[in-house]
Amino acid sequence: MKRCYLLIFLLVTQWAAAQKPVFPLVKDFGPAFEVPFAVTVTDPGMEYKILVDVVTAGAKPEQINENLENVARIINLHALAGIPAEKIRVVAVIHGPAIMNILNNETYQQKFGVQNPNLPLLAALKKAGVQLYVCGQTLFKRNIDINTVTPEVKPSLSAITTVSTFVSKGYTVFKY
Repeated sequence: MKRCYLLIFLLVTQWAAAQKPVFPLVKDFGPAFEVPFAVTVTDPGMEYKILVDVVTAGAKPEQINENLENVARIINLHALAGIPAEKIRVVAVIHGPAIMNILNNETYQQKFGVQNPNLPLLAALKKAGVQLYVCGQTLFKRNIDINTVTPEVKPSLSAITTVSTFVSKGYTVFKY
């Protein structure tokens, strides 16, 4: 009977440990969960090229845009699946309403009355090697000065040409 309780205890402990978020490559952002019973479908020898099309703004100005955080989650999930960091290539293009989440802190505070909670996330993404672009067409359409965008994000001509360019290079597109 003791063995049965010990086995149950060990299984429950393992399950509970698996439910804690991990951050293998992008620290503090993009929580991922270990799934010990998952079937492996990834190939650690393959290069993963991913373009994330971020158009949806965050729900509240004082909260991180979960769509931007999904960029970090994509990286962490691939790392958790055994893909080496050098085999994960991620590009994000930000446009439409999501553009407000990449404003520098001063401009963000003027518009929303709070500090931009996305800035540490954007810095972490840049540090993880993500290429971050903002749609130049959206900048003009929404009358946003490029100097008010955080320096981690570089301007491109458009989200459309950024997507078509990276798709032509073999990138898979995720849209948020």
